[in-house]
Amino acid sequence: MLILDNIISDRGSKYAVSGGPCRSAAEARAFIDELKQTKKFAKATHNSWGLVCADGPLKNDDGESGAGAIILRMLERETLSDHIVVVTRWYGGKHLGGDRFRHVTDAVRTYLDALKP
Repeated sequence: MLILDNIISDRGSKYAVSGGPCRSAAEARAFIDELKQTKKFAKATHNSWGLVCADGPLKNDDGESGAGAIILRMLERETLSDHIVVVTRWYGGKHLGGDRFRHVTDAVRTYLDALKP
């Protein structure tokens, strides 16, 4: 599991991105459960994720409407399969509007760049 913490901060909200090998919906649930064993991630406002695997394209917004679709679209564009990417947000008290989509995109891009040799 690769975790990149405190990568984005905006108006009090903070973002992290994490991911790792994942081949099914069951493994995705197990990955999220493992991530949430860290108290900080368990207390996060949103743990949105995307995954392309044999079960098909899977996503979960976890209350951050549209975030899972952004993650999934980026994974499909990169042709990265059997790998889950989770964008975590801790809400800072101010609405970010459309900027939250840019932050999700930037978080996934940061993660994908970290995977490259």
